[in-house]
Amino acid sequence: MRAFEAAARHLSITRAADELNVTVGAVSRHVRALEARMGTTLFLRGPRGLALTSAGKAFADSTREALDRIADAAEGLRLRRFRRLSVGVYGFFLSRFLLPRWPSLRTTHPELEIDLHTSANPVDLLASRYDAVIAVSDGQPRAGLVTRPLLPIATVPVCSPELLKDGALDFASVPLLHNRPRPDDWRRWLDHAHLADVPVQGGSSFENLGLAIEAAAAGLGAVIAIESLLAADLVQFNLVRAHPVVRPTRRHFVLEYEQRMANDPAVAAFAGWLCDVSKQHGARKPAARKAARTTA
Repeated sequence: MRAFEAAARHLSITRAADELNVTVGAVSRHVRALEARMGTTLFLRGPRGLALTSAGKAFADSTREALDRIADAAEGLRLRRFRRLSVGVYGFFLSRFLLPRWPSLRTTHPELEIDLHTSANPVDLLASRYDAVIAVSDGQPRAGLVTRPLLPIATVPVCSPELLKDGALDFASVPLLHNRPRPDDWRRWLDHAHLADVPVQGGSSFENLGLAIEAAAAGLGAVIAIESLLAADLVQFNLVRAHPVVRPTRRHFVLEYEQRMANDPAVAAFAGWLCDVSKQHGARKPAARKAARTTA
């Protein structure tokens, strides 16, 4: 049909062959095969060249329109762009997990554009305020929301290697550093580790977990960290686990969005990628935890 349309437009087999970058014989064969298939003559061939029959003229018009529609559809697919997303995200998750993997997102979905809005305040991270949010949740279903678990939240103490050079850490004497948004982390971990007699009063406090971890790396004391987001800090700040006990919780980092956004192509693309990389990260964690316990 492309060979026929070009020949009909130029009224020349030779010029059609030049346009399609094929031989004159190939165009002639395609046209004759099409006439045989349609059971009618499409061209009148005379000494002055080609002329369309009435059937050929009607078919050429329809063929040209159909090929234009196919070309437009293909161009539309090539140029399609996701709409720009607005994503609220817990800041520590962004710095420790999402940003290091951002190049992977760009490779997988180069057409996806996202505006990120960080907060450590749960009240700020409501799905109704953004296209989607990465927040902390117990994962329970909520009416009108899609909730997709990403990483579990389990806690473990970390400190500078210098604090362990003389042996196991004495939590009753080492300074305990506090992350103010999570004031009960030390008490809960100590009770879980059967160290209920260790007091948690005093010690420096910090406005976010990132600063508390940097203080621990500087040797100011030990801090409770989130195990699933710990790998980068262990490497970057040369931190070590201060104790092998990990306290699990019922809470997760989750991706949440309103049900009405479930069929949005941009949300679906981002959610699919984020869940995939979270699953891959979780699959590597048991081996990493075993190695860390062996070191401890």
